[in-house]
Amino acid sequence: MLALRYVYILALAIWLGGMVVLGALVAPTTFEVLQTDVPDTGRTLAGDVFGTTIARFHYVAYACGGALVVTLTAMALLGPRPSGFAFRLILSGAMLLVALYSGFAIVGEMDDLQRRAGTPISRLPIGDIRRIRFDTLHQLSTRLMMVNVAGALILLYWDARDRL
Repeated sequence: MLALRYVYILALAIWLGGMVVLGALVAPTTFEVLQTDVPDTGRTLAGDVFGTTIARFHYVAYACGGALVVTLTAMALLGPRPSGFAFRLILSGAMLLVALYSGFAIVGEMDDLQRRAGTPISRLPIGDIRRIRFDTLHQLSTRLMMVNVAGALILLYWDARDRL
C-alpha cells in the first residue's frame, strides 16, 4: 500500500511541479530572453520552443494522470479505501480528461492553424481570424492548465492531511 501511495504522490508532484515550472518560469523566461536577444524573430522562435516543450509535457501529464487513476483504484481494491476515494478518483479522472482534451484538441488545432497560416501567427494582422482563433485557443489552454493546477493542489492538500 505504501508503494502505491508513493507512486500516487510522486505522479501528483511531477504533474503539479511541471505545470508550475512551465507556467511560472519556462514560458516567461523563454519569451523574455529570445525577444530581447533576437528582436526580429525572437517571439516566433520562443513560441516554437515553448510550443514544443508544452506538447512534450502533455505526455508527462497523461502518464501522471493515468498513474493517479490506477494507483487510487489499486489502493481501494487492495486495502482500506483511501479517504474521499470517489471524489479523488473523479477529480483525477477529470484532470486526465482535461489534459487529453488540451493536448489533442486544443494544441492540435493550434498546430493546424500555424501550419495553414504559412507564417508565424504573431506576424498575422491583429484582426486576422486565424490569429484571433489562435489567441482564443491559447487562452483556453492556459485556463485548462490552471484548472489542473487547482485540481492537483486539492489532491495534494487531501493527501497532506491524510495519515498513513
